[in-house]
Amino acid sequence: MFDLKKVTIRSRSVSSMDNNVYVLTARDTGAQVLIDAAADFPAIRELLSEAAADAAVPAKVELIVTTHSHWDHVRALAEAVQATGARTAAGREDAPDIEVPTNMLLADGDTLHIGGPEGFELEAIKLRGHTPGSVALLYRDPAGPAHLFTGDSLFPGGLGNTQQDPERFASLYADVVEQVFERLPDDTIVHPGHGAGTTLGAERPHLPEWKERGW
Repeated sequence: MFDLKKVTIRSRSVSSMDNNVYVLTARDTGAQVLIDAAADFPAIRELLSEAAADAAVPAKVELIVTTHSHWDHVRALAEAVQATGARTAAGREDAPDIEVPTNMLLADGDTLHIGGPEGFELEAIKLRGHTPGSVALLYRDPAGPAHLFTGDSLFPGGLGNTQQDPERFASLYADVVEQVFERLPDDTIVHPGHGAGTTLGAERPHLPEWKERGW
């Protein structure tokens, strides 16, 4: 758990594929964002309940964002929408491949306003290559390091799988370098779609190595 000034960030690993599900909760308004309703809705429901205790008022999931369309990141999406009544968001290019209808089609640079003036904002960053419409979500903490939710586009030790396709790898590498490493400082905390987190500072020295190996 990250206990920040305006929001809390909680996560839960679900399924045998170690998918990370994230919940951001606005302390003052109770507005919540769920990132990647990957699987095991009972576990997600428990995570939401735990996160609700972080707010000063009753909590409510306003938006469920899917970082990309791969099957292992959407298996509990329908249940989550039904249970919460939340709107859904995903990258424009990936939305047609998600069975649950997408209410908000995200483009690079879109800002998501969660919970009104006393809530918080997330910025969508397009990282093309793992899928055509993969998005990362950036939360700029006013009192500390930024938090970047990268889906399957950036992990400790490398980029997301591009199936050994040189064009897809080049696209993802260029987007990650230009949109992430050239824009954000080293203390930015990376929350990936699977496994442990990292920081940009820990990964930055390895960029040339990633480029040379092609994955």
